[in-house]
Amino acid sequence: MTKRDIDNIRSTLTRRGALGLSAATLLAVNASRTGFAQAASVDSGFSKDGQVGFPSIVRSNEASEGNAEGPLPANERVGFAVVALGRLSVEQILPAFGQAKKSRLAALVSGSRDKLTVLGRQYGVRPEALLGYDELERLREIEDVKVVYVVLPNSMHKEYVLRSAAIGKHVLCEKPMATNSEDARAMIDACSTAGVKLMIAYRCRYQPHHLEVIRRAQSGDLGPVKLIDSINGQNQGDPEQWRLRRAMAGGGSLPDVGIYCLNAARAITGEEPVEIEARINSPAGDPRFREVEESVAWILRFPSGAMANLSSSYGIHRASRLAVHLDGGNLLLDNAYLYKGQRLTVRHAIEGRETETLVEVPAKDHFALELDHMAECVLTGRQPNTPGEEGLRDMNLMEAIYRSADQRTVVRMD
Repeated sequence: MTKRDIDNIRSTLTRRGALGLSAATLLAVNASRTGFAQAASVDSGFSKDGQVGFPSIVRSNEASEGNAEGPLPANERVGFAVVALGRLSVEQILPAFGQAKKSRLAALVSGSRDKLTVLGRQYGVRPEALLGYDELERLREIEDVKVVYVVLPNSMHKEYVLRSAAIGKHVLCEKPMATNSEDARAMIDACSTAGVKLMIAYRCRYQPHHLEVIRRAQSGDLGPVKLIDSINGQNQGDPEQWRLRRAMAGGGSLPDVGIYCLNAARAITGEEPVEIEARINSPAGDPRFREVEESVAWILRFPSGAMANLSSSYGIHRASRLAVHLDGGNLLLDNAYLYKGQRLTVRHAIEGRETETLVEVPAKDHFALELDHMAECVLTGRQPNTPGEEGLRDMNLMEAIYRSADQRTVVRMD
């Protein structure tokens, strides 16, 4: 600061003092403007091990709202190639990279050159990393692409997982894993032979509300799980969409939205079902259900004695709920399988009075969490929490559900 700056401040103090402002206040204001004020250490923070952090500014009896883990530098994040630019990719997956901390978008693969041009410009993807489906193997030469995210219709998962594994890329594959268990096994074998990781995109298994439900159910604090009740459904529209074609989807509401209920029940109990009984209904004359089912309801019995009453539908107003009934209380998750809006409440008795408590859980982007989990597995060499084997288990169970409904009998699982 020059002598002229100091003289200007003193002149201002003299001129404005009559307005009732203290000299200290005026000095602080002007000091801030001229840049010589020093921030307290609690405000300026610290830099350590490549991260910038801040000490808490609240007293020890209040919880900090800080997020201690910052994002990795761009050049250290794991690069992903997203294959197929349909609704899920454009509206959910691509925007999620903006919330991710360990992953980044490095390439796009599509059959539409227009989509590649528009989205490549929007997300800053290099022109040489904008590829057609027949050019997938060119990803071999793009070294910063470590993971291929397959977001194609279900029947195409196997081909693109096998092609990605053959060029040495790790694979994140959308659910359901395939249209049948035989293809799922082939996908697992191909990735194992190639020495690459295979993760199935069960986004809810990384979502904070679901993780809290699993933690509380398995903690024993409310006693053992007795019953699980869950529904996931929506009113499907255009009968020409691929999700209503058996050859492309493998089924109707069950593999698309019912799989969320199935996977959640398995995750909550930590067990595999030993018995399945199911029923299917499709209204006659509805062009949407010429090839696939509308509604499915099924019961699972687990080794512990816990049972799950689950259902899915393509013909109802949107419903998405998960309830876990335990010996000592209930865990209720509203909007359970939607992209946002989850609300978790706990009902139990406290000092003899029935109480319902809203559990505060931070909302985070499901897809960003999923992407970052895969990235972490690549960076550390660990196995994904939802590997190919997890997808195969659900494929086996969905085949058993269809078998039970078709034969109108209880199916016992090995």
